[in-house]
Formats: sequence, C-alpha cells, structure tokens
Amino acid sequence: MTSHRILSWTPAAIVFDCDGTLMDTERHWELARELTIRDFGIGVGPDFAQRTKGLHYTECGALMAQDAERPDLGEQLTERLLSRFRTLAAEAPRTMPGAQELVVNAAKFAPLAVASNCPLEVVEESLATADLRRYFDHIVVPGGAVRPKPHPDIYLAAARYCGAPAADALAVEDSLCGVQAATRAGLRVLGVGPWPGEETASMVDLWVAALDEPRIFEWASERVARQLPS
Repeated sequence: MTSHRILSWTPAAIVFDCDGTLMDTERHWELARELTIRDFGIGVGPDFAQRTKGLHYTECGALMAQDAERPDLGEQLTERLLSRFRTLAAEAPRTMPGAQELVVNAAKFAPLAVASNCPLEVVEESLATADLRRYFDHIVVPGGAVRPKPHPDIYLAAARYCGAPAADALAVEDSLCGVQAATRAGLRVLGVGPWPGEETASMVDLWVAALDEPRIFEWASERVARQLPS
C-alpha cells in the first residue's frame, strides 16, 4: 500500500461513505437482509452477504429475487428490505469508532461530503441522529444520471460539488463496492474496517482497522494545527 499518499498529504476535499464507515449500520443491513429472506421464505446463495455488501438496496433486492429464482418478488423484496433497515437503524443508531472525531477535525481543513448508495432521507436521518449532518456540505446518492456504486458517478459528483478535482480528493470507504467506485473516479482511498483481503486492500492507499487509529487522529490533528494562526 502507498500509505504516504494519505499520511503526507492534505486533500482538497474528503468524501465519506456512510454505512459501515461513519455509521455502524452495516449490521442493520445484514439483519435486514436476513429478516427479509425469512419473511418471504426464500433461499439465497451461501455468499449472498458478501456479494451484497455496499450495494444499492434495489440491487440487493434484485439479487435476492434472482437467487431465489423468483423475479416476480423483486419489488416486494426491495421494499421490505429498506423498511426493515430503517426500523433497525432508528432503534439503535451508533457511529463507528473514531468517525465523529475525524469528521469534526476534517471539517476544519477541507470541505466534506457523503457518497452513499442509501436513499437520501436515510442518510440524512443517520447523520442527524449522530449530530454529524452539520459538518457535511453535500450528500450525494444515486438518482437521475448518477448511478450507484460501484460506478464512479457518486464520487465524481461529490468531489465536483466540493470544488475539488477527483485526484485531489480523499474517499473513506469500507467495502469493495465503494472502493471500486472511488478508485474508478480517481480519488485516493482510505479503507477502514476488518482486513478485507488482498483484492480490496490492493486498491486502496491505506487500510486501517478503525478511524480511531492513532496515525489517523494524528494526521487530521496536524492539518487542523496548520489552519490555526501562528
């Protein structure tokens, strides 16, 4: 990995994924998928959870229907999946370790955006619950000509809205789907979470177990200090 491309650099903008990166909601998506599958009494492939991590929820619903060989259920599965997730996320909101501290510090030296495959209202709700919404200048989700991850569209739009060339922006991601989107858009990438395996790790500039890792805190703090009057 080329960690110096992150740790010795000050980005012109920082774009965060939401689920599993800022908010501890990946567990909610996992449970929502399990409950939806149980609700409809269908079967899916053994690697379904891994294949759907980070995907747009409509694509996840479509994959459920495909695996179950029930294409007629695609729309119902998608609606139930989102409903289940929103209920679970509202009941137990929680930020990921170090996310709040990094956002607060990063907002002092760079414009911030969120790039998410979730519906806009879900992202807004999550960030508002965590008292993080005020730190983000833009939230970008799929819609219109903007395709979901792993397409690069969301990250290209987020960097543009922040007034930064993609090559000068940093993406913070936790999934292969998101990393693919960010790298295809040309952003540098900080990956976070359990070790993802060589395929995903080889695509990022730096992978950390959590955003509260000391070198990430120090990196952000140093850049905040540079903004202070001498």
